Amino acid sequence: MLVWEDDARSASTATHHTPPSSLRDARATDPSSPISSSPATQSAALFDAPPAAAHAVKPSAAAGTRRVNVADKRIINGQTDVNQLVPFKYKWAWEKYLATCANHWMPQEVNMSRDIATWKDPNGLSEDERRIIKRNLGFFVTADSLAANNIVLGTYRHITAPECRQFLLRQAFEEAIHTHAYQYIVESLGLDESEIFNAYNEVQSIRDKDEFLIPFIGAIMDPNFHTGTLENDRTLLKSLIVFACLMEGLFFYVGFTQILALGRQNKMTGAAEQYQYILRDESMHCNFGIDLINQIKLENPQLWTAEFKAEIKALFMKAVELEYRYAEDTMPRGVLGLNASMFKGYLRYIANRRATQIGLEELFPNEENPFPWMSEMIDLKKERNFFETRVIEYQSGGALSWD
Repeated sequence: MLVWEDDARSASTATHHTPPSSLRDARATDPSSPISSSPATQSAALFDAPPAAAHAVKPSAAAGTRRVNVADKRIINGQTDVNQLVPFKYKWAWEKYLATCANHWMPQEVNMSRDIATWKDPNGLSEDERRIIKRNLGFFVTADSLAANNIVLGTYRHITAPECRQFLLRQAFEEAIHTHAYQYIVESLGLDESEIFNAYNEVQSIRDKDEFLIPFIGAIMDPNFHTGTLENDRTLLKSLIVFACLMEGLFFYVGFTQILALGRQNKMTGAAEQYQYILRDESMHCNFGIDLINQIKLENPQLWTAEFKAEIKALFMKAVELEYRYAEDTMPRGVLGLNASMFKGYLRYIANRRATQIGLEELFPNEENPFPWMSEMIDLKKERNFFETRVIEYQSGGALSWD
């Protein structure tokens, strides 16, 4: 079952290099502290990273001599052999892995010819619409690279349940597909690649979001970071919440709404089609992350203190503020029947959904979804009209058929 942000069915139940000292020292005292270096400097540390310490994944000698007992498995700090996938304890993780595999797609399967013609036509798009597209691509071309590095170089080595690791491997591959999709759009439209790919250094609203995220990613990528203490387990849990609920679960939604709104007006339908596939994937990533968070809380209740919850709420509030600033930057005037102020309520609505999914109370009571049509965009299972193409089946690349 696939879940969108306002779907009540959501399942809430190696070789690393030492990072620069400025990044390492800042996060040693407080992973959430701001770092003065630019995203390029910080991400260089993240994009260059280590095979983590062996003990993060290696079972004990005693564990290696016996068969795995399912009752002994843990999401973090487990002592069972991580190389033995079965017996399953977290069947939900395996089922989500199978669901993501069934949704495989590749960017080149989408025809971009109409988008190219529209972009080259001086009257095809307004300047405000072109700004939205460029800003969107400027954020997303590097955001999914950050997501992939967070998984491969950070989260994966600290998770000791192999069925959860299996999903993370698939998720990392999907992040690569998403980066590929944005590059494919940039290349198809003939955009200035250096401008788009360096936007996270040059556009303040994008840079601010990345600077918010990078310390949390960097904290768990540090080769000297290991779980097993109360402080470090909380650091990992905080990073997972920021990654699943705020990065994938909030920071992507202004952009998704804008590009899909273009598609609804029969503009840039190829790009919008790819964004809908990406939205489908990211929804599953977000909900897997929420299940992972809730399972860690269940197995480690000592982590979920009043002080910790207050800290998480403050991060939610900051993320909403940053994403709203991004909405204002990307659409300084009304366009596509949207305006920036509409996103204030939408982001608060999504933040409420994310907060309640991990066991917090609503942060912004009584907020409603101003874009109910977005709730329908996630479902590609049934036969339905999708802009000017008709999706017959969305199971694998070889099964896609378009009219």
